[in-house]
Amino acid sequence: MPTLSVDRLDHLVLIVRDMDTTCAFYRRVLGIEVETFGRGRTALRVGRQKINLEHTSALPSDQPPPRPGHLCFVTSAPLDEWIAHLAVCGVPLIEGPVKRSGAEGPIDSIYLRDPDDNSIEIATYAPATIVT
Repeated sequence: MPTLSVDRLDHLVLIVRDMDTTCAFYRRVLGIEVETFGRGRTALRVGRQKINLEHTSALPSDQPPPRPGHLCFVTSAPLDEWIAHLAVCGVPLIEGPVKRSGAEGPIDSIYLRDPDDNSIEIATYAPATIVT
């Protein structure tokens, strides 16, 4: 019998307090495309994947509020350019640049927070370690 495995991540869901604020942040600060799908649902398009956004009001009232999450985005742009861009956008840098370990090897990363207090990591791989 063949071994089953997952090929890739298709989408994940973030719970947000203010849809407009969150969409504006990801569009303005990270250059991520915002799209509407289904019956007026909202998603952030990141390459072949997407991040679906759900408003906190869609959660059952007996469910505890979600805790902040962590997302790591890979970029080919130098981190010093990202740091300058974040400053222009008025977004504080939380940490970095620091050395970390990514899914495909060593990465250099910087950290910030989105409007819902999620930790956002922007990372670069050394050119020789990128697997396509």
